[in-house]
Amino acid sequence: MSAFLRALSTNRESEEELGGQMSFLEHLDELRRRLIRSFIFIFLATAICWFVSKPIYAFLAAPVERALADAQRRQVPIAGQTGTEMISALTTLKENDSGRYVFAEETKLGTSLIPAGASVTARVVKDAEGKLALYTDEPLFAGNTVIPKGVRLPTELGTATESYSGINDKLIVTTALEPFSLYIKVSLYAAVCVSVPFLLLQIWGFVSPGLYPHERAYVTPFITLSSISFVLGAAFAYYVLFPPAAKYLLGLGEDFRLLLKANDYFDFIILIMLGMGVVFQMPAVTYVLARIGLVSAGLMVKIWKTALIVILISAAVLSPTADIVNMLLFAAPMMVLYIISILVAWIFNKPRTTT
Repeated sequence: MSAFLRALSTNRESEEELGGQMSFLEHLDELRRRLIRSFIFIFLATAICWFVSKPIYAFLAAPVERALADAQRRQVPIAGQTGTEMISALTTLKENDSGRYVFAEETKLGTSLIPAGASVTARVVKDAEGKLALYTDEPLFAGNTVIPKGVRLPTELGTATESYSGINDKLIVTTALEPFSLYIKVSLYAAVCVSVPFLLLQIWGFVSPGLYPHERAYVTPFITLSSISFVLGAAFAYYVLFPPAAKYLLGLGEDFRLLLKANDYFDFIILIMLGMGVVFQMPAVTYVLARIGLVSAGLMVKIWKTALIVILISAAVLSPTADIVNMLLFAAPMMVLYIISILVAWIFNKPRTTT
């Protein structure tokens, strides 16, 4: 009996050392529980993100609206009488400066609807709080109503607001329900991004039973580095990759009336941002695998040809077109990240041990 208890104790210690043994059905049950937790978390995050979906939409739509305006705007150089003429911003206006204010888009001023392109003489004066503001300096006739002199115009002189003012710099929808479904989609994508640390924790929790006890201590570096890498990848796609790609593509359509569907655009930009967020995981994942002893710099150098093929295929999927320029635009950062991952593996690699 005592021999049996000693053998049982030895088996338990061996299982704990190896991270425990699970059957195939137990693995499936564990996967099911992790997926259910992830779906519940994303659902709750989506409900919260719904309340800020409009600012998120405005943030994501800004690059393409700017590119649309640039693609449709006629570029004419300034050629004045003296050669010293220059354009200044509204923030440079001083008190009592006057000029002609043009409504860049259709605006509802009070109960009156002012059409785009309407203009009125305006003057800079101080408001009740002592701040400079722009007011009408003459009556403005709008349809059957008259906007009297002295009405404040919808312009903030103290802040540098960005205005695109293209022929049509807004994304379009084609059905009445499309805005609602679009904001749901924006909320869902934002929820996925917010949930990345929790999703990474669930992934680690699923694979950790196959690791030795001392290897499970890398959960904090894994989640921290991967979350930061995801944010950096999404930001890189938004600020660096997408603007030149959108400018190039929309520039090809300068002879056409450009109307972009909002749903198509958001599917496109989210694919790029999520894709680059995943791609930027390479150094973080390599660090953890190198510390565990599963990856080495020599192995990564040995399989560089296979890695290059995978990178080019990924770039072809993420790139909006199949031309070489756009593919290289997306493949170049992936190649740099792979080289960085090799360096990370070379610095932090150590042989795998059981303790």
